[in-house]
Amino acid sequence: MFTITKKDQKTKARIGVLQTAHGNVHTPVFLPIGTKGAIKSIAAEELRFWGAEMILANTYHLWQRPGDALIAKAGGLHKFMNWKGGIFTDSGGFQAFSLAKLTKVSDQGVSFMSEIDGNTHFLTPELSVQIQLNLGSDIALVLDEFGEAEADKKSVAIMVLRTRAWAKRARLMHEKLIANSINPNQQLWGIVQGGVFRDLRHQSAEAIKEIGFLGYCIGGVANGGESEELMYQAVKFSNPHLEEDKPKHLLGVGLPEQIVKAVSLGCDSFDCVIPTREGRHGKFFVNLKPQDGEGYYTLNITAEKYKEDFEPIDNTCDCYGCQNYTKSYIRHLFMSEEPLGIRLATMHNLKFYLNLTQRIRDSIETGKFQEFSKKYQLVL
Repeated sequence: MFTITKKDQKTKARIGVLQTAHGNVHTPVFLPIGTKGAIKSIAAEELRFWGAEMILANTYHLWQRPGDALIAKAGGLHKFMNWKGGIFTDSGGFQAFSLAKLTKVSDQGVSFMSEIDGNTHFLTPELSVQIQLNLGSDIALVLDEFGEAEADKKSVAIMVLRTRAWAKRARLMHEKLIANSINPNQQLWGIVQGGVFRDLRHQSAEAIKEIGFLGYCIGGVANGGESEELMYQAVKFSNPHLEEDKPKHLLGVGLPEQIVKAVSLGCDSFDCVIPTREGRHGKFFVNLKPQDGEGYYTLNITAEKYKEDFEPIDNTCDCYGCQNYTKSYIRHLFMSEEPLGIRLATMHNLKFYLNLTQRIRDSIETGKFQEFSKKYQLVL
């Protein structure tokens, strides 16, 4: 399912091809977030036209609305949202963390109080698999548990054991149901947890590897509390204990320079809300001009200095907004709360991220990744 086509000689970066039922995905790759079966303000056809090969959708939210049974009746999430590429679905584990005030975790699963109707819903490892099979995603994840970055070692150790037990249950259910599902070629991936603790990361990686999965995720590294260095340490503590020839996804990451660094540590794919979320607030990611070196900066279009700036956001970008509108006009859209402003910013940022992973692949292919990775950072 995964073929490594080129390795960097000085880092752990590599180029690969991930085969799915809905086409090949070229790694390193960034997955735009389609939480509820839609990329905010962007049509699926547009995203595909820009070169996106896979998106991430959210199991918990689609379970809650419109319901996985309805999506299955429509023929699966690909048909429901008219997306022709790959779909990666998370398991609901992140919602057990992010909605902690509405959840209760036990060895059996996670009890949620619905934000929609106030009713209680219970998500088990088996049900998470069944939902994802109804969605027909190409890559499904096992239900997992993780905590705050500052969680003590005893608590994290319990979460590691629970994640292992849930992964075994998920694997058994997946094997039982996959043949008669919407997408019988769906892959089930395991998740490595363990917080910031080297021995727990090692323990989790070995346990998940023993169960047997086609790919892995490194989890619990983007929960809003850990430093960048601790994030990278979690990857360093996890990846060496997993088979080199299997794909590794870093959940919830991240900023452009974080993606570049994680690629150097052997990660192949990434997902994050940053490009769409920042776009909704008028922040644009802009590469430096070639003559100024590598790296990027962020531009806040609502700043007063852009009121009479009649130049494009980025004259090297081929997105629709940069080709057709000025900073002054886009600022006017945001100040006037016109939805077109958010749409243009989202288009630009997603194109920026897709172009970034293409540049990473190109630099590995040409043997210049280490040089690229050292220079690529946020320029204040």
